[in-house]
Amino acid sequence: MTPTIFIIILIAAVIMLTFGTLKLKIHPVIALFLTSIFLGLCFGNSLLETLAKINEFFGSTLSGVAITIIFGAVIAIGIQDTGASTSIANFFIKLFKGKRLELAPSLTSFMVALSVFGDIAMVLTAPISSILAKRKKINMAKIAPYVNLGLTLPHGLLPPHPGILAVALLLGADLGKVILWGTIICVASFVITYMLTIKKMSKVEFIEPLPEFSKEIETVQENATIKELYIKEDNTPSTWTSFMPLIVPVVLISAGSFGKMIFEEGSYAYAVLSTVGDKVFALFVGVILMMFLILGRKPKVIKVAKKNEPISENSSILEISTNNWLTRALKIAIMPLIVTGMGGAMGGMLRENPVIDELGMMVAGTDFPKLLIPFILSAILMAVCGSMTIASMTAAALVAPMLGILGISPVAATLAVGAGSMVFWHVNNSGFWIMTSLYNFNTKQGLKYFTTINGLGGIVAFAILCILSILGWA
Repeated sequence: MTPTIFIIILIAAVIMLTFGTLKLKIHPVIALFLTSIFLGLCFGNSLLETLAKINEFFGSTLSGVAITIIFGAVIAIGIQDTGASTSIANFFIKLFKGKRLELAPSLTSFMVALSVFGDIAMVLTAPISSILAKRKKINMAKIAPYVNLGLTLPHGLLPPHPGILAVALLLGADLGKVILWGTIICVASFVITYMLTIKKMSKVEFIEPLPEFSKEIETVQENATIKELYIKEDNTPSTWTSFMPLIVPVVLISAGSFGKMIFEEGSYAYAVLSTVGDKVFALFVGVILMMFLILGRKPKVIKVAKKNEPISENSSILEISTNNWLTRALKIAIMPLIVTGMGGAMGGMLRENPVIDELGMMVAGTDFPKLLIPFILSAILMAVCGSMTIASMTAAALVAPMLGILGISPVAATLAVGAGSMVFWHVNNSGFWIMTSLYNFNTKQGLKYFTTINGLGGIVAFAILCILSILGWA
């Protein structure tokens, strides 16, 4: 198969998927399944082989995210029932003095995403976003795209996220410089993208928050004072303890990531930090910390919990957290999980095609400005495979042999790859479906707001990198 035929098939697949979900109103799971079959047959597989591959990629995708998404959903439920979400929301209302509250969950997502991979952070920040949106009648279309940008910028540009970390190591970049300039680029890109788009995003169609996260929250008047904006709730945990189930998993995963870089594999320290830094273990610790917030407020938690799922007045803390919360968490997580798995199946069908490498080398052989090459390679691969990590690592593998010829620094090449991986974030990315599901967007709205804002953020990040490179700083 030639790259030209591959591109034609890819375009046809994207059109098929988009038309099916937007025009024919086919559920994304079925649309992704049919598109995956189309790709498999076009790539020369039999129907039986195609179905086997879909099963394989569906399962492998879920094996990587299922438990963490479920644990994240349990924490999200617990944050609501214990009143921790009220404490967090009130903290941001006070911090922003009741203004620009669309930035509050975005800041939270940026902090969480420094170490926690995107799918978990999406789940953890969804209830906070929904509560603030309902409280002040803020359009979710004005909140969610910036939450997503706050998640994807660190994911694409900052170690210890696995994709950019692997790229830095593969290209021989100084990790300290990657973190330094990556942080500056992330912050600057978010601010510039926000300033360029917030006026327009304030005038778009109104999208309600997901009812499961916001139905108990009351709205306030437009001219409400900060005190009036505060969510009134008795016996809420302190702000610090409310943040603990979110912060501790971040710290543990960070410790695990950096421990692997510092200590030799096989050493005791490496083994300990690898264990505590495992994302499943870290999220489970978050669940345990969430259980402790029930102490001193169990009657209140049971009263809230029983509105959503039957539970006895005499239920223990274990029964509340491992029965009621888990049952409700599964109801929230099941749709993102299934869509994520099917999106992974489609991405897998594309990734395994060997023409991707040939396509990358074709782009590398053009007369583009040198720093554009790693950026464009990563962007094209992201459009094809739907995984920022895989797109980054594949682009880096293509760029590595050409670094000497291109004459760009390893740090600049690393960050260019990371910025490129943010562009073309669309329907074949698992995070796209998680965001649309948890933030109450349909497919068309997801493409209109998430894909465009994310793409602009990647382009702005690359523009900032170009300036730093011209100045000789990166």
